[in-house]
Amino acid sequence: MKEEKIIVVGMHCEGCQNRIENSLKLIDGIVDVKADYKTGLVTIKTNKKIDLNEVITTINDIGFEIKEN
Repeated sequence: MKEEKIIVVGMHCEGCQNRIENSLKLIDGIVDVKADYKTGLVTIKTNKKIDLNEVITTINDIGFEIKEN
């Protein structure tokens, strides 16, 4: 299993956190997602290679942004 970590800008509450988790869990290959609105950290566990562009697009489509390094 592979783990990806990203920082998401704009999460302000548990509702935001849940929206991100529920939306990302719909992507094929993602088996678990943990979002923390306090830190902005989103941890994604996958069982196969996923397209990170799909993750970014999903997050953007629900109103959040990825923090660039």
